[in-house]
Amino acid sequence: MAKITRIAKLEFNAGQAKPGPELASLGINMPQFCTQFNDATKDRMGDVVPVVITAFDDKSFKFELKTTPAAILLKKAAKIQKGSPKAKEQKVATITADDVRKIAEYKLVDLNANDVEAAMKIIAGTARNMGIVVEGMPSNEGKKA
Repeated sequence: MAKITRIAKLEFNAGQAKPGPELASLGINMPQFCTQFNDATKDRMGDVVPVVITAFDDKSFKFELKTTPAAILLKKAAKIQKGSPKAKEQKVATITADDVRKIAEYKLVDLNANDVEAAMKIIAGTARNMGIVVEGMPSNEGKKA
């Protein structure tokens, strides 16, 4: 049994991984990883795909794909390039609670939440921190936990 040498969390565009310094430092077979990653993500083209790579001492590896980061999904839903530099004072976009629900349902497997409602609160919090207003959801602004 091969021994684990390193675990790395990286992000690549779907279907577009290529050998580079971040993969070289893992000591894995880079072309093999890129081929497997690109094949596994070709249905998610245009998305950023986080991946957790476990490298072994015999240059083999295994990887686990994660869901696209919430901030990227929120920017896409709000049709903006970036979030607000001053999220509390300057709002940059508005999305609906339905948009938040769709993102929460997609992200649920990677979030620390037991149900969609809890996941929606996490996604809505990310949106608030980006200066995106969520219509149709209660705001937690000013409340103490």
